[in-house]
Amino acid sequence: MGYKVARVMSTQHPDNVKAPFFAEHEVLGGDDEVKEAFYCFSHLGCGEQLWDAEGKEVDNFVIKKLLTRYEPFFRKHPLGHDHYMSLRVPNPRIEKAEAKILIEALHSITRSHDLNTAFYGEDAPTPIPQVYVPMVQNAKDILRVKAYYDEHVIKAQDTKVHGISVRDWLGTFQPKSIRVTPLVEDKDAILNAHTIAKELIAAKAHNGDDFLRFWFARSDPALNYSSAANVLLLKIALQRLQKVQEESSIDILPLIGCGSAPFRGHFSPKNAATIMKHGYPSVQTFTAQSSFKYDHDIADVRAAIETINTTKRGKPIAVDEEKLLPIIDKLGSAYQKQIQLLAPLINRMAQHVPSRRLRKLHIGLFGYARESEGVTLPRAIKFTGACYSLGLPPELLGLHALNEKELDILRDNWPNLKVDHQAAAQYLNKKNLAFFPKQIQEDIKLVMQRFPAEAEHDHEKITGIILNNFKKEKFELVKEDIVRAGFVRGFLG
Repeated sequence: MGYKVARVMSTQHPDNVKAPFFAEHEVLGGDDEVKEAFYCFSHLGCGEQLWDAEGKEVDNFVIKKLLTRYEPFFRKHPLGHDHYMSLRVPNPRIEKAEAKILIEALHSITRSHDLNTAFYGEDAPTPIPQVYVPMVQNAKDILRVKAYYDEHVIKAQDTKVHGISVRDWLGTFQPKSIRVTPLVEDKDAILNAHTIAKELIAAKAHNGDDFLRFWFARSDPALNYSSAANVLLLKIALQRLQKVQEESSIDILPLIGCGSAPFRGHFSPKNAATIMKHGYPSVQTFTAQSSFKYDHDIADVRAAIETINTTKRGKPIAVDEEKLLPIIDKLGSAYQKQIQLLAPLINRMAQHVPSRRLRKLHIGLFGYARESEGVTLPRAIKFTGACYSLGLPPELLGLHALNEKELDILRDNWPNLKVDHQAAAQYLNKKNLAFFPKQIQEDIKLVMQRFPAEAEHDHEKITGIILNNFKKEKFELVKEDIVRAGFVRGFLG
């Protein structure tokens, strides 16, 4: 039985307002996430479930729990074929304190395979065929993980301990190889994705398959360079990967980690078909994050996932790299200057954005980078939730810097620009603008002159109340109303 590359990967990103029906508490943790994996396979139609192995909170027995608790489903739908788990492991080059968790995670793959073999028999597929390495900046980040698995996990079974081979002592180690996929999260790595892909193909890191997967972050680059700059970065990167595919005869299967908020990708059940057609048609795998799964009617969620599953990927949107690269730099520079002014206020509001997961999630490259730049920001979901709660959609940041000619280039290369902008701009509270630094007020007014949008009145009213209570330090009320505003939007952050 073969492994099918999923069109939809369920993730644990905590951007949801509503708690799922199966959760015991608003904050998911422990066995709730095992239930979630089963629910996403059995009821929503997701092919892949991401399991973060970047913290001590990770449940290493998820495969055993799935097979024993939901045996009828997995007898009919073998785990590792139509549905499978994937591990996101630490990157030892960056995450020094968690580096050895990588070793634990890689060894857990063989134990999980044993469970599948006991459940299905000797020809069982491996339930965890895929590992993702975050914050990748070169091919060595991937090749080292593959080499460790090959040399120190699989070949270890041939060594002897006190007169007996590890194989005879502990049993055969399977699978013989795993797929290790890069997750790129900063501008240089995104623009260099095609080079990394070429090096991985040359090193035969695709395991003899006729495809290579490649994951692009959508939230952290937006946090660092602006949402608009990130959209353009991804369009360039996808176009470059297409050229590698054509030159190498290896299918490059991109994955994009989009959230529901326009700032984090605008990938919701309502907008999924538009993103596939006009945003990223060459992407193979999209992420169904928590808001996608739980903040919408289940019929709409299932219909959207069915549409994604039955739609074939196409070619990327053609873009003019030479014209876009200076615009990306200009957007990023303008955005970062605004963030210098806004960071203290955003950080204060972010403290009151409620958490939705107990699990310690992927820290992201910018958990490290921001500290060295002298600017502290919350993670992308709380950042986005804080900005919206203040009545300032973060998608509007950076755009003021572009002149009319540059805006025309933006429109020509970004078919979804109007849709994405209006989806965010409706939540601007113009009355709240007076609370922000004068430069921010002027910048946002200029953007809204160029891209007018009708205000969403319920959200405007709630964010006005939030700001009033925030000034009065009535923080319990602030937290309640942050959730109310999230219900109006259909996502927390």
